Amino acid sequence: MAVKIAYIANLDSVVKDKPMRGRSRPAKECPMSIARDAVNEPAAPRVAAWRTILAGLSASLVGIGLARFGYTPLIPPLIQAHWFAPGDVISLGAANLAGYLVGAILGRPVAARLGNAHALRAMMAVVTLSFVACAFPLSVGWFFLWRFVSGVGGGMIMVLVAATLLPHVPQARRGITSGAIFLGLGLGIAGSGTLVPLLLELGLRATWIGLALVCAAFTAASWFAWPGANAHPQGAPDTHGAQPAVPARAMAAFYAQYGLMAVGLVPAMVFLVDFVTRGLHAGTHMGALFWVLYGVGAIVGPPLYGLLGDRVGVRPALRAVLGLQALAMLGLYALQAPFALAVAAVVVGSFPPGIVPLVLARVHELEPHSAARQNATWSRATTVFAAAQALSGYAYSALFSASHGDHRLLFLVAAFAILASLAADFVVLTGRAQRQDAARALA
Repeated sequence: MAVKIAYIANLDSVVKDKPMRGRSRPAKECPMSIARDAVNEPAAPRVAAWRTILAGLSASLVGIGLARFGYTPLIPPLIQAHWFAPGDVISLGAANLAGYLVGAILGRPVAARLGNAHALRAMMAVVTLSFVACAFPLSVGWFFLWRFVSGVGGGMIMVLVAATLLPHVPQARRGITSGAIFLGLGLGIAGSGTLVPLLLELGLRATWIGLALVCAAFTAASWFAWPGANAHPQGAPDTHGAQPAVPARAMAAFYAQYGLMAVGLVPAMVFLVDFVTRGLHAGTHMGALFWVLYGVGAIVGPPLYGLLGDRVGVRPALRAVLGLQALAMLGLYALQAPFALAVAAVVVGSFPPGIVPLVLARVHELEPHSAARQNATWSRATTVFAAAQALSGYAYSALFSASHGDHRLLFLVAAFAILASLAADFVVLTGRAQRQDAARALA
């Protein structure tokens, strides 16, 4: 009996290995199906990565790249077309920075109600609508309102975009991915120096509408690229209650460092074109050329800095970047040769968008075990950055007036702010944070 059972079992295995003629092979064992599965398995992560980059790049380009930096080359045409008085045009530029601060504060509460993806889609749509509204200068108050609204959208996008996308990216690829996401800032800066002059040939109102169409195109292209509610994050699970908080001294040093970075980037961002045009008496054409060079640096910065952080570590990369930026700012202060100043402009241009992936990676280092803490820390850091940027913008304007238009003095102050940010990174961490950094270095 046992022999018979063994024989039947053996026969059954032979039948499974060699299907009978006339019987169709089950679909799950079809070689073509297996081949398709083998192709689809490695392709799926690549598709997800490109969807992540598309969504993040589009959001940063629309909400910050164009909404903020697209206004800079429009300032002279707004004055020349007599839409507003020169003083009003300058103050309207500050409306976006004020809105950015409000958006940074409201980002997480709004996302808690709507969901991250829905909030990001809504903000991109609101920024697009603000460009349409700015095509009709009904009054200074109307224009201020919509420039403020565009800033709110940018602040909320900056707070939410990384928290929405990076948890779905493998840990080893988060640096380069965040660099690609925030490449949108650089593309917006470069686009504002090239696209706006072309659109101005059609008129000022057509320029605003054209920028709105660009924003609408990126909003539509990324609409379905955001992770759904059923998407599963990658990386370590959230162990919020199992890990102690980072020491207050370490977090204070981190926030101070990021705020000082904001103070250091404002002069070149606001005054570089005016420095070349009027300070160096080089004319508007050369000023526009330097803005394009600044935009080239802004395009290169995010992916380059993100890759550097992946390769050498976040803190070494951050220190190297801060040292390089301090030298570039000192170059703008002291150099006279046009070529040397052009190189400095490219390096300085890489700083505003390039530091974002590095600082974001630093947040993940400080809070490696808790996504909730990471999001809260990044939100507070963005708020500190926005406040420092807005306040320093007004302070630099006052210093510029008091110094009778001395651009180089502003660059010198910025260099010292960046050096102070570098010094803040060397603040000794105590307790658990110090042990964590040592453990990461050994790993």
